[in-house]
Amino acid sequence: MKAHRYAAILVFIASAAWVLTGDFSFVGSATGQDSEESAPVEQTEPATTDEDAAARSLQSVAVAVIPSIDHTRTVRVSGVTQADKRTDITARAGGIISELPVEQGDRVEAGETIARIAPEGRDAAVRSAEAALEQARAEFTAREQLVENGTLPRLQLEQQRSALRLAESQYEATVAELERLEITAPFGGVVDAVMVERGGAVNQGTPVANLISLDPIIGVGEVNESDLRTIEVGGDAQLRLVTGETITGTIRYISRDAQPSTRTFTVEVEAANPDLAVPAGMTAEVILRGEPVVATPVPRSIVTLNDAGELGVRAVDADDQVVFYPIDLVDDSTDALLLGGIPRGARVIVVGQNLVSDGQRVEPVEAESEVIERLIAEATGGAASQ
Repeated sequence: MKAHRYAAILVFIASAAWVLTGDFSFVGSATGQDSEESAPVEQTEPATTDEDAAARSLQSVAVAVIPSIDHTRTVRVSGVTQADKRTDITARAGGIISELPVEQGDRVEAGETIARIAPEGRDAAVRSAEAALEQARAEFTAREQLVENGTLPRLQLEQQRSALRLAESQYEATVAELERLEITAPFGGVVDAVMVERGGAVNQGTPVANLISLDPIIGVGEVNESDLRTIEVGGDAQLRLVTGETITGTIRYISRDAQPSTRTFTVEVEAANPDLAVPAGMTAEVILRGEPVVATPVPRSIVTLNDAGELGVRAVDADDQVVFYPIDLVDDSTDALLLGGIPRGARVIVVGQNLVSDGQRVEPVEAESEVIERLIAEATGGAASQ
């Protein structure tokens, strides 16, 4: 019985070992035979090449050859309108305001009277000085004749000449004092404020009225240092007011000293304002025009970044490989961008530019011509392409 028990245990261990090996081949089967039978099956699979695999993996992108146009480079900055001239008119002599012929808001011409100060005896001083001058002239004439006749020495004539010059200077001083009583406008403009009342007393240097000149009106803005190369004095410009009105002008001044805090440069635009409809201090968009440059109208959606963080567009070259063109913003319209730096005839990727990388080979698909025509029309407002 013990022998049978040992035999059963040995059979059980052998069976367990056989199950664990996973080898369930039938008796008489050979591994070499299985390999020979499976070899033809593997050879029936189609052979593949690297070129075929690359062809199946090409990324499709939509491309378009967008015609370039001549477009005037534009710089837009926020600004404000200012008066061409502004000054506080002050009293040149002390006294009482006797006349005040202007009111706040009146339009005056250069030399027009703003106010008058009561003479208070200054006119009498002028008459006295005038009489003294006439007497000095008469005495000089009489002594000159006596000197010519030899009755008086020439030294007395020179003394009388000095007396005549003194009388002339005193007369001129009294006349100038009288003229200072009349306060006039130094230039044509609008009386923006009147600081005195008729009958009020003023001293020399007291402000009487504030005068501003609004024709032309000046638009002032600050441009970045990178935009200085775009604009020049005398160039075309526009002022777009908050009312929606746009007036045309010219660039009259460009600062050459940057603001320390912002590193920007002050630009002044001069625009005609004959009816004084545009006031000073109004918010306006200052639009500065440069020289025409070659630009390409593209939708905003195709602009992307390369690995270096540069802003540009992707295109496809003659070998269907992706190339990157850094761009220069020429103008920013409502629906599209006008960009420089894109070569003429470039096949720009308009769909799928963010799914490919530089140098990658792709499968370009031409975009519809209607899409290209719409881009140009939106960017140029109907301008003809070149």
